[in-house]
Amino acid sequence: AATSSDEEDDSDSSTKPIRSEKKKNPASLFQTGGDPPKEKKSKKKVPPRGADSEEETPETLQKNSNKKGKAKKSKKKEERPPSPVIEVDNLEEFVLQPAPQGVTIKCRVTRDKRGMDRGLYPTYYLHLDNDKKVFLLAGRKRKKSKTSNYLISIDPTDLSRGGENFIGKLRSNLMGTRFTVFDNGANPDRANADWSNVRQELSAVVYETNVLGFKGPRKMTVIIPGMNADCERVPIRPRNDNDGLLMRWQNRNMDNVIELHNKAPVWNDETQSYVLNFHGRVTHASVKNFQIVHSSDPDYIVMQFGRVADDAFTMDYNYPLCAVQAFAIALSSFDGKLACE
Repeated sequence: AATSSDEEDDSDSSTKPIRSEKKKNPASLFQTGGDPPKEKKSKKKVPPRGADSEEETPETLQKNSNKKGKAKKSKKKEERPPSPVIEVDNLEEFVLQPAPQGVTIKCRVTRDKRGMDRGLYPTYYLHLDNDKKVFLLAGRKRKKSKTSNYLISIDPTDLSRGGENFIGKLRSNLMGTRFTVFDNGANPDRANADWSNVRQELSAVVYETNVLGFKGPRKMTVIIPGMNADCERVPIRPRNDNDGLLMRWQNRNMDNVIELHNKAPVWNDETQSYVLNFHGRVTHASVKNFQIVHSSDPDYIVMQFGRVADDAFTMDYNYPLCAVQAFAIALSSFDGKLACE
């Protein structure tokens, strides 16, 4: 996963998402609740393999390209086009709401390693990537946890589990290859009689383990709840570990569940590296750079994430993701996954 070339820099800073014009309305890709979406999903598999190389060389910073070469819409060039004007009246509501259709929410993630233990437990901050730099979310790995466990808060100074600013969490398995994102609801063990307070699963991320000796771009699968006819997220409230997004996906029970993948990078002979076109939003080559797409429309970028400095990253997301989902997916990519490297 690398950066895009200047020639393919798409600096359209309007509210249009990065996508091809000939595709139908992307909302239909994520709507569930009937048989057709389920059939469409279950027949799509992981993108073709073709990723068996080490991280990119520095040359990719100048010469990256993508053989698809479809991003020719730009009229002017600009390194990081600003986010469209987004009004955040109620922060808690905004970060859990799906992005409006047709709008790319452009954000910036910064990593703070300062302090005694920040090297091991850095804090990550999410802001809108616009003139106002509006704060959205903060995340930090919990100490003394058997598996990787990140708390996500709407207050940059309050990252406690019991605080009123706690908005969600990201939890991994022991191997660090599978992650689940929850909102701030209650554990099923402490549920109300009507289960109304039980936490929702907002997404899950699966990193495919690489066989030793085969290095290359990571392969990610992202599982999210589907959207209903009103373009609202279908609540997934598992009552036990056998009913979560990961188990549904594993058992191919795809009712109200959508499967996404990272876009497979293309090998570039000129730079001897795997490359993706990030439309000018990514400037540093990194194994952590990725784009998430639906296999039925690989030109519609549901989310993209990439490095722009040592501790700064851009994170852009489109409908149907919300900020908490996208930020948690980004946090999962920071976690050390020995099995996937």
